Amino acid sequence: MQDASHHFDIVSFSRCSLFSPLVYNMVFYSDPINLLLPSLLIASPCGVTATDKLSRIALHKRSDDELIAAHLKRERDALQQMLMQVGGNNQRDHNLRRRNLVEASNDTNDKGNESILIKDYSNTQYFGVVEIGTPPQSFQVVYDTGSSDLWVPKIGCTHCGLPFVASKNKYDSSQSSSYEEDGSDFEIMYGSGGVHGFFSKESISLTPDIVVQNQTFAEVTDAGGLGTTYSLGKFHGILGLAFSSISIGFGSTVFENAIRQNVVDQPIFAFYLGRESGRPGELTFGGYDSSKFEGDLNYVKLDEATYWQIKMDSFQMGDYQKLPFGNDMTAIIDSGTSFITGPRAEVDRIAKAAGATGNIIGEYTIDCDRVDEIPDIEIVIGGIEYTIPGSKTFIQSQGFCLFAFSANYNPPTAPQWILGDIFMREYYTVFNYHDKTIGFAKAARDDGGDYDSNFSRENNLGEHRDEHGCLLSAGYSWCAHSNECFRPWETLCASAE
Repeated sequence: MQDASHHFDIVSFSRCSLFSPLVYNMVFYSDPINLLLPSLLIASPCGVTATDKLSRIALHKRSDDELIAAHLKRERDALQQMLMQVGGNNQRDHNLRRRNLVEASNDTNDKGNESILIKDYSNTQYFGVVEIGTPPQSFQVVYDTGSSDLWVPKIGCTHCGLPFVASKNKYDSSQSSSYEEDGSDFEIMYGSGGVHGFFSKESISLTPDIVVQNQTFAEVTDAGGLGTTYSLGKFHGILGLAFSSISIGFGSTVFENAIRQNVVDQPIFAFYLGRESGRPGELTFGGYDSSKFEGDLNYVKLDEATYWQIKMDSFQMGDYQKLPFGNDMTAIIDSGTSFITGPRAEVDRIAKAAGATGNIIGEYTIDCDRVDEIPDIEIVIGGIEYTIPGSKTFIQSQGFCLFAFSANYNPPTAPQWILGDIFMREYYTVFNYHDKTIGFAKAARDDGGDYDSNFSRENNLGEHRDEHGCLLSAGYSWCAHSNECFRPWETLCASAE
């Protein structure tokens, strides 16, 4: 058993002792979450396992075909912009950086600074479902450890999807009995522009047994700032899982309020990302699933509790090696970013070591005939080496190979590296809100199996069907509108409006 002063090991600490009636009273009446949680460790263990009473959300992966098609479109758009802006070098440079967040602002206005985040959703791959309101309205969202706000489009939102191609579910407050008006402005800036709307309060259902009451979230009225990344994307909104210190207005996040309201067993969530077999990944709340990883979890303390930010000891790929040399190598673990991103000069060197070639949008391609030559990545964090095989560092579709690195232009005060899904697919990742730690362990191999089909007779999670024959354990439910079983991340049951 690990020393409780260093790591909050949920195998060792039981839910019966952590959330006793006394603790429930403390949760309800001790509002500052960081004053509440240290008291949770003053409890004797009573021997439960890591897999007891977990709440799970299926995470479904955007296809490689779609990701490659989106990359090619961004590249074409950038070339067209450059040709249209001959002589406007300053403006051109700004536009070519649209994938990254705006540069650090010298404006001392606090409200302006609140809306600047290190975020890019152009290569986002994983989505899950959240339900908002009473009765619940379903939305396909990015569960994003790289941001802190929850936002979805509202009825009448502009630049919020294209009919028949990438329609979005829209939130309708008039249909919810749990809606509460807030009305304060919401604005978040991305490199390509802003997303605008206003705040409201609602009941948020992460799973049937995790329902967060009176949660502040944003109803988006205009998502034009995200461009085609959003309008053609599969996701309807974002659910941030970082800390409230980077939320707009510093409001409490969904997960923070889930802890305060005692609807999660422990202040922990964990990601297991699906691989090639087509089975979904999994996000668990309230603990972690030991069947999803091999060996032990290795924990590292956060460098800052803003993003899930850590320090790297070194980064190596073939002939390339990066050491701190007196300056910290900061990185965030980001479920909302598919690639590994870093400073342009460093990523150029990594690409050269891999045999990849950069393009106008800060992304890299590689000859598909040479992918077997890509060296492994070796990242050292907290003295532990984490290896990503070279064979896992590219995305291939229709004879095109995209190197899973991209350059960023983050300001000096921001984290310089982002370890996205390419890293998290290889390593099961546990986020401990109380201890401000992240745990890594080698992800268990995806053994395939017939998980996705509603028509399968056997399922890895059991034969759990509703009265209509919909396979609940694979995420299906009944759509009376079309008189068939469906999954909300694949098709819509009713009109997007």
